Amino acid sequence: MADLWLWITDLGNSKIVALLLFFGTFVGIIIYLFSSRSRSERLESYRYIPFDDEKSEARDEDRKDRS
Repeated sequence: MADLWLWITDLGNSKIVALLLFFGTFVGIIIYLFSSRSRSERLESYRYIPFDDEKSEARDEDRKDRS
């Protein structure tokens, strides 16, 4: 066990271990997001949310100008 700890704490090897952990986490998140058809469609419907607010504000300003 001590040999494994020394291998991981070596700076050259710890970078590989960190890369594998982060890559595994990334792949897990991608699989989670797109594994369910309904979840995938729901997330795709959220794609333009940041732009919806700007459009509604512009419409509100146009209505105020017309009044």
